[in-house]
Amino acid sequence: MDNNYYETGKIGLNKLAAGGNDMQAADIVEDILSRAVKLHASDIHIEPLDQETRVRLRIDGLLQTVEQIASARHNSVISRLKVLCGMDIAEKRVPQDGRLDIIRNGRCIDLRISTLPTIRGEKAVIRILDKDGALLSLPQLDFSKANMQLYQDMYRAAHGIILITGPTGSGKSTTLYATLNELNTQEQNIITIEDPVEYKIPGINQVAVNQKTGLTFAKGLRAIVRQDPNIIMVGEIRDAETAQIAIQAALTGHLVLSTLHTNNAAGAITRLIDMGMEPFLLASAVRGVVAQRLVRRICPQCREEYEAQIWEKTCLNFPPDQPLVLQRGSGCEKCGFTGYLGRMAVQEVLPLTAQMAGLIMKQADEISLQAAAVQNGFTDLRQDGINKVMAGFTTCAELMRSVYS
Repeated sequence: MDNNYYETGKIGLNKLAAGGNDMQAADIVEDILSRAVKLHASDIHIEPLDQETRVRLRIDGLLQTVEQIASARHNSVISRLKVLCGMDIAEKRVPQDGRLDIIRNGRCIDLRISTLPTIRGEKAVIRILDKDGALLSLPQLDFSKANMQLYQDMYRAAHGIILITGPTGSGKSTTLYATLNELNTQEQNIITIEDPVEYKIPGINQVAVNQKTGLTFAKGLRAIVRQDPNIIMVGEIRDAETAQIAIQAALTGHLVLSTLHTNNAAGAITRLIDMGMEPFLLASAVRGVVAQRLVRRICPQCREEYEAQIWEKTCLNFPPDQPLVLQRGSGCEKCGFTGYLGRMAVQEVLPLTAQMAGLIMKQADEISLQAAAVQNGFTDLRQDGINKVMAGFTTCAELMRSVYS
């Protein structure tokens, strides 16, 4: 196989030539998977274009092109992936899903593949889950001191439901796993229902959703509440039935942790009401909500100071006529010349106070709930992000991309 590498200013771009026999498709797939794992990518995108097939990796939340494959090899690469993941190679007209476990550097890597027919051919996306990867602890999740205290008060409660919200890829599962790790003791019976199980935690009973056998979140949750649990983790509340069972479990003496897709913490309450949950039940069951986003960290190897521009001062609510020194990464080999290395969370923590419960009972809207929280000293996502930019952890550009957008 002819591999030609050149620099794109970030990471090397590998051009894979056409020709060869069927073994070349296997080599291409192996090259893609190995590179993705080495670069700690979370997703692989293999997408047919007019002149070639583009391979992009999602690294630290952003897609980067790393390989170009000759169009003549596209179908054989997709077929190779389908064979590995137990999918139908003859069916190219409908989407398919599959999975594969591989071993890299002694670690078990779970690959979830999804194919989608497009006008140029089948596009494949592979999600990479390192099931043996190291779990982060709560102190590593970048909560501010005040937010950490609020969150600890939530998860140390004997019962109630705690919700982690944010868009896909905002680190919700990581926060849940770190919390479960903190709560995992001999005296606690902890059971989870997940889709998929992303990390294996010793001492915790983890159940994987299986749509083919009918094991849904709702059905699994019904079974879990009959297993004498102290703590229940539901990977995601996707429908009214799951929400209803989770709230009932929280009201009957269980601590329930789960996730929702909402833009902010207050939006979780209105989302559940929209799903048909009674406000008086939410007021009694919900302990609090955490909303979060992920931003890239400034690379410690090439960190440098610079004078902030006007737009950055505006972003930070800083007086434009006063000097402000911020930090950024200049770009180096360690960070792939991006100026960033790794990611951190920006959070807002909304405890359900008596005042908030009263507003929920009155079916207050999201704006009213947010305003009431701010009056009580609530630090929203933007302010937490501003604090972390001023402290030199990340940049205004990251704040604008992840929080302001």
